[in-house]
Amino acid sequence: MFPERLKALRRGSGLTLTQLAVGLNQSQESTHNLNSGPQIGSWERGINTPSYLEVRKLAEFFHVSIDFLVGQTNNEVIDLEDLFARTATLSYRDKNLSGNDRYEVIQMIQGYLMGKYQPRSLEENDDLALPLEDENN
Repeated sequence: MFPERLKALRRGSGLTLTQLAVGLNQSQESTHNLNSGPQIGSWERGINTPSYLEVRKLAEFFHVSIDFLVGQTNNEVIDLEDLFARTATLSYRDKNLSGNDRYEVIQMIQGYLMGKYQPRSLEENDDLALPLEDENN
């Protein structure tokens, strides 16, 4: 379970083995044991098993729980509204989201879900219908 989850998290983040190693080596706990791409590759293939400290660094790097990473939980449910309300910095593609950005994104999500789960037919809302023909013709 751990090798598959590690590989999925790394690939989902668009990182190479070397890039992940560099990221892990930048953590505060990396002063003694530096990670390498081949080492992480051996973890992904199940050849070697990382220490608890290495698993903790990975979990912190990917912002997941250790339980999730090692397969103790199959799903980690995070309510997006709670996530957007937290004081932690949220970013998307290396750009930090401002308070206004967070508000706009959660509003878009709410609008999308409202439309998806409460669809309205055009018959019920004739004023929403757009004319398909030009009225001048």
